[in-house]
Amino acid sequence: MAGKPKIGLLGIMQALYDEMLPGITERQAGYAKEVASHLGDVAEVHFPRPARSRQDIEEIVESFEREKLDGIMIVMLTYGPAMRATRVLANTKLPLMLANIQPEPHVTAEWDMGDMTYNQGVHGAQDTANALVRAGVPFRVESGDWRSDEFKTAFENWARAAAAITAWRRLRVAIFGYAMNGMGDIRVDETAMLRELGPEINFLPTGDIYRAMQEVPAEQVKAAMGEEDQLFEIDDALDGEEREDSVRMQLAIKRVLDSGGYGAYSTHFDAIGEDGRFSRLPLAAASNLMAEGYGYGAEGDACSAALVSAGHILADVAHFTEMYALDFERDAVLMSHMGEGNWRVARKDEKPRLIHRELGIGRLGPPPTVLFRIQPGPATIASLAPLSDGRFRLVVSEGEVIDSEVLPALEMPYGFFRPESGARECLNGWLENGGTHHEVMTLGTHAERWRLFAKLLGIEFSQV
Repeated sequence: MAGKPKIGLLGIMQALYDEMLPGITERQAGYAKEVASHLGDVAEVHFPRPARSRQDIEEIVESFEREKLDGIMIVMLTYGPAMRATRVLANTKLPLMLANIQPEPHVTAEWDMGDMTYNQGVHGAQDTANALVRAGVPFRVESGDWRSDEFKTAFENWARAAAAITAWRRLRVAIFGYAMNGMGDIRVDETAMLRELGPEINFLPTGDIYRAMQEVPAEQVKAAMGEEDQLFEIDDALDGEEREDSVRMQLAIKRVLDSGGYGAYSTHFDAIGEDGRFSRLPLAAASNLMAEGYGYGAEGDACSAALVSAGHILADVAHFTEMYALDFERDAVLMSHMGEGNWRVARKDEKPRLIHRELGIGRLGPPPTVLFRIQPGPATIASLAPLSDGRFRLVVSEGEVIDSEVLPALEMPYGFFRPESGARECLNGWLENGGTHHEVMTLGTHAERWRLFAKLLGIEFSQV
């Protein structure tokens, strides 16, 4: 969904080796290009040139910032004194990875002093790591053979986390109306979130959606309905007015988000219902907009909306949901919500349905709803928990979505999540760590990416 992360390779060496080993700069530049090419299937890796001085290092890092890359991988092409890099690396906002790698994976009897110099990056990595630790800069370290699958996987996990963090620092979250009264775990200090994590939260009037609805051209509505005809099995009970109104709301919300530079949003059913100008809740809109890559959280939950946005980058596709009920016989949790769900996580053997639905919430008319079951297989759920004193904790659980029977009366996206730790232990840990009742689900095992995301943000992490 989000495309490959864009990573700058900062290859550090120093000029004093040129006289001893003519051509070493070109040789090590070739090595750096090989590394960049090898990692190219999981990230766009940009290597401009070897950095042989403080000026080189600062110019290259500044160019990475101007180009709006997602992170910097530091590679010691030879030993390079850390003092040359300390200031610019301590001040950059781009997430850092120190790749403790070298051209050759093992020492042989044929090595001479040239080979020793070409492969002497480890003590430069130690010098640089010490400088970063002393400066209090969070960074990821990965030692290993750069040609190995293990290194590539570790790099991809970090690159995804770096891209999510960089996107968060630019993210704007729109809350239409207000957050649900009395719901405590969605409440967050907007100033603390902006200061500590990056996302900016703005409250917008629901009237912005209404006014945008009046401006949506009829041909856009028709085209969007045609796309739904291809994507979904359409319920015969749905009438044209319901569908047109729902699609018009979706296009209006998208227009407001795009015009304001918002990548995530939330609507609360009471705020929509109390406005007086809307006929139904925008449930299908949330599903379709999540499928397009927007973040979403229900009931004014800015933390979940932002976390879904990050999940799209960490794992390609993120789904908003909540723990609806426990099933101790299955050792699982029924995951669902009022009707908003990303249909890109739907079962591959069942086409999602767009259904007519009688729903009294919001005291409005029937809201078209995208109904599907979640694809069985490995899955990860995550929650951003606001704590006291402006702190945050990321609570994560890995497990699987299990195959299960159809629940015919459930007119919402759903699936049973079986935590790897077991339902009892998972829920005990979730509650003890303050995990919230709204979650983001990603298909696959992604706890390591979430852990790196938390580490690079400097917030607490708990896997339960």
